[in-house]
Amino acid sequence: MTPWVKRLMIANLVVFLAQVLFKLPVENWLAFAPAQVLYRPWTPITYMFAHSGFWHIFFNMLMLFFFGPPLEERWGSREFIKYYLICGLGGAALSFLFAFHSSVVGASAAVYGVMLAFAMNWPDMPIYIWGIFPVKAKYLVMVLAAFALFSAYTGSQDGVAHFAHLGGFAAGFLYLKLDFRGNAAFTKLKRMVSGPKLTVVSGGPPPAARAEKTRRVDTRVYDDVDKVLDKISTQGIASLTAEEKRLLDEVSRKYRQN
Repeated sequence: MTPWVKRLMIANLVVFLAQVLFKLPVENWLAFAPAQVLYRPWTPITYMFAHSGFWHIFFNMLMLFFFGPPLEERWGSREFIKYYLICGLGGAALSFLFAFHSSVVGASAAVYGVMLAFAMNWPDMPIYIWGIFPVKAKYLVMVLAAFALFSAYTGSQDGVAHFAHLGGFAAGFLYLKLDFRGNAAFTKLKRMVSGPKLTVVSGGPPPAARAEKTRRVDTRVYDDVDKVLDKISTQGIASLTAEEKRLLDEVSRKYRQN
């Protein structure tokens, strides 16, 4: 398991054991109740770590265990936990708007956001239902989203926080589509530096020695930028050193001027 997936699973299990062993008053202290949020402002966070029963926490942690590590490896730990919490807050926000008099517990909103991000990164990855039936990740997430939407629209009384699930999906989708991770800018920069590496000098062609030196310098810079961009895609923006950030700034400024 990756670092934050492990920490999240441990935190959820510790809270659940406290609920069972010490009769922790979840409804009073940890659950998110929109009507009481002014009196318990911490609950939009704490509700993600409390669960209503064994099977509730079991399936949430199972999905986090399978879908979380690939995302954290690709994005980096800081970006992963930020996205996880944003999806959880999205679940609280939609519950506040459409389920004001209900009470919500569980990591489902955050975990559904993680599943959505997994499906958007690896849409054709087969997920084996009950270990037997293969379903592509994109179709699995579509079915779950459609079920949550239908249940919320029809006012299902099954005790499941469908609006929280939808909020996790919606927050994750908006976050990724609006590209708050900043990938669009770096992808554009990568395309620019990966294009033809030519130097135009007024007044005719430079001497052969000067042209060769310029070509070597440009090639080295482009190679360095490629390495930095690959590091961003695998470890996240937060993993960059000050020198790597300076290199990206200089190259980006140069291409904007051109």
